[in-house]
Amino acid sequence: MSKSIAVNRLKLSLGNLESLPAMPEIARRLLVLPLETESGEEQMISLIEKDPQIYARVIGLANSSAMGSQRQIKGIRDAAMLLGMKRLKSVALGIAAMSAMLKKPAGKYFDPHDLWTHSMTIAIVMHAIAEAMPKRIRPDENQIFLAGLLHDIGLAALHHLDFEASEELHHQMCLNPRSSILDVESELLGVTHAEIGTQLVRHWNLPREVADVVEKHHAPPTGKEAYGNPLVRLVNIAERLLPDFGFAEHTFDPVQDSEWRELCIDSARVNEIVDLVNELAMQVVQLPEIQPAAVREIVPAPVAPVPRGRFASVGYAMRRLAAWLKFW
Repeated sequence: MSKSIAVNRLKLSLGNLESLPAMPEIARRLLVLPLETESGEEQMISLIEKDPQIYARVIGLANSSAMGSQRQIKGIRDAAMLLGMKRLKSVALGIAAMSAMLKKPAGKYFDPHDLWTHSMTIAIVMHAIAEAMPKRIRPDENQIFLAGLLHDIGLAALHHLDFEASEELHHQMCLNPRSSILDVESELLGVTHAEIGTQLVRHWNLPREVADVVEKHHAPPTGKEAYGNPLVRLVNIAERLLPDFGFAEHTFDPVQDSEWRELCIDSARVNEIVDLVNELAMQVVQLPEIQPAAVREIVPAPVAPVPRGRFASVGYAMRRLAAWLKFW
């Protein structure tokens, strides 16, 4: 497929807002549902219980050790007690939005389940990193989960809008292991997944903070502007601590001390955070809906001057773990 064909096809889809996928009905209802009343909470629980996919994934997440569950979660009401109503709403909204974009079958180079694994892991890791931030500047944990789940929704939208273009992009990412995904996308498609995703989440009227994350997570603002929305930096650091987790995105640049300082995180805690990130990644691959292919590593991470995790070194163990675990 030539670049001109891909560019023209995508421009045609993106140029007409009506051609963009509509927000799933359940996501739309969740988004506007007020939780200030008992009635609103009951409506939310009812919505989730009626959607088998969201129900299963929420229960799977709630039962994961990554969420600190001390007992078996058997239903949405138990999950609500563990997660809290607002976080449950964010998680369900993110799952609904992503699921709508990932219905097409896997291709040779891109499997939607890999993106789901990546997104869920990043959301959980973001939450863990945020715990090390001072409370006065820590983002709302409900927005953390929504932003983490949707940060790469542009890749899901590309897969939905143009299967061939998506396949060629991920093929080229495999062939060019040291190239930035934004560079490859710009060269091949004339548009990046950040731009596609931003247009989609704005079309869906999702919160501005989430749109900022989708747009800027590969190139976060610096200086004073960086403090306006720390969610962007949280996603960026989380992805770089787990390079190419799930699929090739080539987020290999080491995290600098200045970036930790933007989140007001003491550099003395970095090693502790890195260890926790690796542990959480191992736990996420054990969630029921995660596919074994999700722990595939395309290229090993290079040695970096700042601690970035031992994830690359435990890849073999993770593949062995995934081989014998029973996944849905």
